[in-house]
Amino acid sequence: MDEKRLTPRDILKNYLESKSLRKTPERFAILDEIYSDSGHFDIETLYESMKKKNYHVSLATLYNNIDILIDAGLLVRHQFDKGNTYEKTMDNIKHDHFICRQCGKIYEVSLSKVNDVKDEVVQKYGFDVASHFLTVYGICSNCKELKNRK
Repeated sequence: MDEKRLTPRDILKNYLESKSLRKTPERFAILDEIYSDSGHFDIETLYESMKKKNYHVSLATLYNNIDILIDAGLLVRHQFDKGNTYEKTMDNIKHDHFICRQCGKIYEVSLSKVNDVKDEVVQKYGFDVASHFLTVYGICSNCKELKNRK
């Protein structure tokens, strides 16, 4: 029998039930908004996006629910130079981050060599990897070009 793949909504529902937390429409609206877009976001950007769509959620509600989504395994928090940035975890290809220090743009790249090294360490030391993040800071080609024009 084929096992049904859980959706982000299923995971959130199960998590809320397991923690005896209320299944509010706001929680699911926040989840839907996050999972309808790709890439990284910060709380303020999420707030503005939801406000434009006439969702009535406060910043406090967003902050509280972001922590719930992280605990449920639906989001991951990164602490890049410009503060907390979040990204969804489901259907997200393993990747690392190159971040421009000038414009703040985040480039997602898959570096197979990094995974090879990780696998080597796992085998050599019997290490159980929960997660890994590689973040490389520099200046992107667009910012370098703008700087050279000046």
